[in-house]
Amino acid sequence: MVILFENLHADKVNEYELVLRSSGIAYDVNKGAYGWNILVGSADYERALNTIEKYLSENPVTGGDRQIPQLHYQKTFSGLGVCVMLVLFYMLMAMGTDNQAFMSTYGSSAFNILHGELYRTVTSLMVHANVVHLACNVVGIAVFGTAVCSITGAGVGWFLILITGIVGNLMNAFLYQKNHISIGSSTAIFGAIGILAGYQFLRKTRQPEMRIKAWIPLAGGLALLAILGSGKYSDLTAHLFGFVSGIVMGIGYNLVAKTPPRRLYQIGLLFIGSGLIAVSWIIGMSIR
Repeated sequence: MVILFENLHADKVNEYELVLRSSGIAYDVNKGAYGWNILVGSADYERALNTIEKYLSENPVTGGDRQIPQLHYQKTFSGLGVCVMLVLFYMLMAMGTDNQAFMSTYGSSAFNILHGELYRTVTSLMVHANVVHLACNVVGIAVFGTAVCSITGAGVGWFLILITGIVGNLMNAFLYQKNHISIGSSTAIFGAIGILAGYQFLRKTRQPEMRIKAWIPLAGGLALLAILGSGKYSDLTAHLFGFVSGIVMGIGYNLVAKTPPRRLYQIGLLFIGSGLIAVSWIIGMSIR
């Protein structure tokens, strides 16, 4: 079974139980960390979602925001795993004799990317200038990457985040054309922020009384971009492109994913994303 509602108050559980029961939809209720969860079978998820949304549209709630069904996946700590990977990679890089040459070789060089070295759009996401640069990105990955995966699942989430980083670096290369190089996973981090903003934006626009508030996630993402995306070692335009591509990904995911992605998709996209990273490094090292 999959979660339809999470951390509800008891009165809301009783209300939605009546709706589901009257529609003949099988469900289960269990106690969560901060409230009650309602679960339905995977085959009934879309029907239950539509039934509750129809009920809410016919019975508008005043005096506060209503809680509506949304896609949830199991809690994940995969963000910590990605952080460990970045730290270990930085340690290996630091063992080299010429870090500057390493950054030049695998960084997101606009000129080289536009001349066929597309692997740089991937490898640059794992290269950091120093410990401070790494630490900032590790925190961002842990917070926003984990938030995305709590909605999409680890495999789907990290694949989407990786794609936003690649697209952000590629668009940045087309903007600068030459004489520009950037490094770090922050482009993908802002891609994750964009995914969250786009997902919440579309979710709120589907509720008539929430449409004005639908712009808040996008505004919040832009505020984070202004606050976090313009410091030392930051590439503001790459961050912006990552954020924009993330918005598109978040809206697209909300449109396509009617139920939480199954385990097969999670594993498949995790392997594809990992393979893309591995192949990029293999190509980069073989050229050198």
